[in-house]
Amino acid sequence: MPRVGWVAALWCVMSAGAVAQVAAPPPSAVTAPASPSTDALALLSARPLRFPVEGIDPDKLTDTFNDGRPGHRHEALDIPAPRGTRVVAVDDGPLVKLFTSKAGGLTVYQFDPSGRLAYYYAHLDRYADGLQEGKPLRRGDLIGYVGTTGNAPPDAPHLHFAVFLLGPQKQWWKGEALNPYEALRRAR
Repeated sequence: MPRVGWVAALWCVMSAGAVAQVAAPPPSAVTAPASPSTDALALLSARPLRFPVEGIDPDKLTDTFNDGRPGHRHEALDIPAPRGTRVVAVDDGPLVKLFTSKAGGLTVYQFDPSGRLAYYYAHLDRYADGLQEGKPLRRGDLIGYVGTTGNAPPDAPHLHFAVFLLGPQKQWWKGEALNPYEALRRAR
C-alpha cells in the first residue's frame, strides 16, 4: 500500500475508535521523499551564502543530509565546532522565528529576501544579544553560538543547519527540505 494510503488507513482505524493491531508498512511502502525540483535547487544555488559557523573551513564540511535518524532522514547538515563558536546569518533576510523545541533546542528561522527559502539554525547554546523576531538580518550578522541544546549529544557541540523551500503560506516550520551541502561548500 502506498505510504499515504497506509497513513490514511491507520487514521481511519484510530478515528473510528476501533482497537486494532496495525502492522507497519512493508519497507517498499515507505518511500523516500521525492527529490527537490531543479528550480528549487537552482534557487538555493543562486543565493550568495556565507558559511554559518565562523572559523570552520567549508572544505571540511560533511554531507549528513541523507543520514538516517530514528524514523526519518536527517535532512540537515551538522557542522561540528567548539561550544560557543559564533553562528552567523548565511544570507540577508528577516528573522521570522526564535523557537525552543525538544529536538532542536534553541533555534532560529530566517527567510531569504524573496521569502521562498527558510534557513534553520538549531542546537544553539544561546542567542546573540538583542536578537528578536522580525529583525532584518544581513549576511554575516551574529545570531548565536554553537551548543548542544535540544536532543544534541552534550559532548558533541554542533550547528544543525537546514534549508527549506517554503510553500505559498510561508509557514516557517514547514517546507520542502533542500540539501545545502553544495551551496555551503562554495560559501565563504
